Amino acid sequence: MIFFLDINPPTVTAQEKSVRIVGGRPIFYDPTPLKKAKVLLTAHLGKYRPTAPLDGALELRTTWLFPVGKFHKSGEWRTTRPDTDNLQKMLKDCMTRCGYWKDDAQVVREIVEKQWAAEPGIHIEIKQLGIQRTSNRNGEGYSDPTARDALRHCK
Repeated sequence: MIFFLDINPPTVTAQEKSVRIVGGRPIFYDPTPLKKAKVLLTAHLGKYRPTAPLDGALELRTTWLFPVGKFHKSGEWRTTRPDTDNLQKMLKDCMTRCGYWKDDAQVVREIVEKQWAAEPGIHIEIKQLGIQRTSNRNGEGYSDPTARDALRHCK
């Protein structure tokens, strides 16, 4: 499943929750910019939702394409905030709410990029993964030692 969200990607992230104390207890809530970002993502994700939640292990590839400014060129890596892990958290939460999968814990492999782009948006690819075979290489051909082998090399 591959699709493109034709939006200006939000720069607010799930990490930006706010807290207030009510009756001596902390109450966490989403500030207005975070609520708006979640509504934007959920509305656009709803258009591509699968008919049934995806099963099993999943790979999620995401390219965040932010609008170029006067100091950056299209295709340049975005090395400034927000961090990719914080962007992904909110996206996966919205995808769970939309019914892409039962639980975002099913995402066992993630590849995330962020770039400056003349045409902003979010490119998303979801792949169902087969049964993992015991190997010293992952599906991409990268060396993928088991924990036991990795610990052997630690000193």
